Amino acid sequence: MNILLKTRAKIIPLKYLLGWLLVLTLAALAQPGLPATAQTTGPSATDPNVSPQAALERLFTSDTIEDAWFSDTFLAQTPLAQIETVLAQLIQEAGDFQQVEGETSPFTVRFAHGQTTAAITLDSAGRIIGLFFAPLIPLVNTPDEAIEQFAALPGQVSVLVLEDGEALAALNADESLAVGSAFKLAILAALRAQTEAGQHRWDEVVTLDPAWKSLPGGILQDWPAESPLTVHTLATLMISISDNTATDTLLHLVGRSAVEAYAGDNRPLLTTQEIFKLKALPNANGLTEYQAGDEGAKRQVLAELADLPLPAPADFPSTPNLAVEWFFRPGELCELIRQGQDLDLMTVNPGVASPADWARVAFKGGSETGVLNLTHWLEADNGATYCVVVTQNRTDAAVNEAQLTALTRALIGTLRR
Repeated sequence: MNILLKTRAKIIPLKYLLGWLLVLTLAALAQPGLPATAQTTGPSATDPNVSPQAALERLFTSDTIEDAWFSDTFLAQTPLAQIETVLAQLIQEAGDFQQVEGETSPFTVRFAHGQTTAAITLDSAGRIIGLFFAPLIPLVNTPDEAIEQFAALPGQVSVLVLEDGEALAALNADESLAVGSAFKLAILAALRAQTEAGQHRWDEVVTLDPAWKSLPGGILQDWPAESPLTVHTLATLMISISDNTATDTLLHLVGRSAVEAYAGDNRPLLTTQEIFKLKALPNANGLTEYQAGDEGAKRQVLAELADLPLPAPADFPSTPNLAVEWFFRPGELCELIRQGQDLDLMTVNPGVASPADWARVAFKGGSETGVLNLTHWLEADNGATYCVVVTQNRTDAAVNEAQLTALTRALIGTLRR
């Protein structure tokens, strides 16, 4: 199979939220159809019987990195100097190597100031043909220690951790920040209320109206008009991969006013189509008029936008533009995810939490340039429940998603029982 060197990898589970997660990946490009012996014709490894765990540990404990530890095809794609740079960067960022934990790949590699998940694959001669390091997780022992690191981040940052409904840790929890696609939890809450009232059914079939098609993320924008879709399918796509067309379809189905009852100060509540049109540079006059108007004037602007075509990718600024967005406080998101956390569709995408560590994980996030939100609902084996909401906004640059994601993962790690 073909596996290429990557320095940035798209994490699909977050793309409902729309971002990139920085990873360090090293992998061999093996020739398909050839046996392992034909793919590794270089000198013998120092120990053909080396275990994956020992081979990984050797990378951090040896004075020099030997090319004999890697297959020829690996080194053809990833020179030894590049491997040495990656390993040195890990040590620089995480401190001295401590140990490798685990019996099989992927392993946990612990350092003085953090840890990472590492996957390693050896060929029959004991040479490395695949090597992957996930983003570093900072070493924090308590939620308060994590809060200190969140507080040092640039821009505006809010954090809220609830344990069984009570605040366990918080940072700027009263601030209403842009949360991107996390607003879709409000649509889900309104939809659930209507299904329980008998107004809609999860197995109800909705035909895809081309007028409701939006821009990616998602897949439905490319589907044929009038495609039949169940309400459950639309909701699952909206939550799990943040499908914008599914979102706007459900918003039209449920009704804007019904969703606004769950959306806090977001009045009028914008569809994804409307956000795209307002942020497009050719519609700058419409954005100015929208910002200056009261609620009634804003709704009139939206009515006028309805006839405009969807913008092209080149129509959007490359710098953050938070003039219009969906704004929520952490507590509002905790309440919304609480209302939907028991739905099966909420568990399709676990976000940055590990489902193996929890009895139940529900997640929704959101991002765009300058915005990243991660909202988790976690249930421990002992029945304790946690809501963890992390949001960062920047107006000067994009959010460092690898950094915020790693800190959130570390924060969640302090809650495990």
